Amino acid sequence: MTEERSRNLFRRAMLHRSHRVAPLLAVLVTAATAAVASAPGHEPTAPGAAAAASGSLVMADVAPAKATATAGSDPATATAQPAAPTVPSEKILDTSFEYQINFYYCGPAAVHNALTALSIDVSQEKLAAGLGTTVHGTDSAFDTTRMLNDAIGAEMYQTKEITGQEATPAQMDQLQAEVVHATSSGHAVVANVIGGATDASGVWHDFAGGHYVTLIGYSDDGRAVKVADASGMYGSNTYWMSTIDMANWIATRGYSA
Repeated sequence: MTEERSRNLFRRAMLHRSHRVAPLLAVLVTAATAAVASAPGHEPTAPGAAAAASGSLVMADVAPAKATATAGSDPATATAQPAAPTVPSEKILDTSFEYQINFYYCGPAAVHNALTALSIDVSQEKLAAGLGTTVHGTDSAFDTTRMLNDAIGAEMYQTKEITGQEATPAQMDQLQAEVVHATSSGHAVVANVIGGATDASGVWHDFAGGHYVTLIGYSDDGRAVKVADASGMYGSNTYWMSTIDMANWIATRGYSA
């Protein structure tokens, strides 16, 4: 027998043997799988888990699924909420200005001018009756807060006090924030001031016995406020003043915001 013929016979024998072995292996694998699957406590294997356990790189290029926030999950991983609307760096309210009708009606006039920003028109006489205004004036910012809320029919305003002889940096910051919040919400601030202060144009305003003004706007993110002054004194009925100077002008008294 030639060498070539011997090789061919050997190949056919091996091929025939492999054909017999393959079905046998398939039967054994199937039986083993069924036995494992029916075993108590057995959990089905997730797709790709066997490959990962064997060190296979088949799943290596598949991106992991993104985590979904559920109730009770870490707030940092929760779906982002829409950002709160930003306020403008400058805003001035549209008001219907009136001068005070006598020397002691600065309180009623300031409240009237503030209410007109909300399209509410109440006479100074009616406001004076509600405020308890006399020839000695209107007592405090607590009265203007109460009257503003009564006229609006809602507890929109609160009284903020600056009790010291000068405003602290925190009180200056608070006034700035209150004016920006109030004005951007559409309502003016009523301030009870005393003594003197210089406006942005260099004009001195002096009310030794106290006075009420309406803050109807702001600029530079609230670092300056626009004042509506019903007194008719010291030039224009509106002017700008730094929020720091306004806070010190209010010191020992308060404001409605």
